Amino acid sequence: MSGRDLVLGRLRAAVSADGPAGRVPREYRRENPVDLDRLVDRLTDYRARVHRVPEAAVADTVAGLLPPGATVVVPPGLPPAWLPPTVTALPDDGLDAARIAAADGVVTAAAVGVADTGTVVLDGSPDQGRRILTLLPDLHICVLRAAQVVAGVPEALARLTPHRPLTWISGPSATSDIELDRVEGVHGPRVLHVVLLP
Repeated sequence: MSGRDLVLGRLRAAVSADGPAGRVPREYRRENPVDLDRLVDRLTDYRARVHRVPEAAVADTVAGLLPPGATVVVPPGLPPAWLPPTVTALPDDGLDAARIAAADGVVTAAAVGVADTGTVVLDGSPDQGRRILTLLPDLHICVLRAAQVVAGVPEALARLTPHRPLTWISGPSATSDIELDRVEGVHGPRVLHVVLLP
């Protein structure tokens, strides 16, 4: 018997129902109380800026984050009431990368927020758009409802559809160079604003 056959045999035995190890239990914590303050703390720790406002104030909040006349890319299903008249909306109807990158920012909704990790998840729904929208503009304004926030990752996964294009965002894009100096905006927006609705 080859070493390969030995390893594969052990793996098959470990994952089979009658194998020595049996099935791995998947009894993760679920339905834990959601702590919105924890989400805000985590996002802030990741250098995202969080704005807790009622839905009626989303447009005013967006207006305050962008200079008058700014151009923002918006996914096709974004609620028009979220955009102030002081910005120019550029609907994504298949925009090319150059036009998306030239915009002053992007405004999207979100699918889920994870309080324990300070993560916002987008799933490509009509109000969130294509993944490229959240990678090229330097500024991302993401609107998240409190009802979309869960405590942990297992609860988030239970709400998400696995075949959708999932983008997990924990603060602005950042990396570190060899000296461990933080560099922001290398592979995504340098500035992330999360507008948290009640």
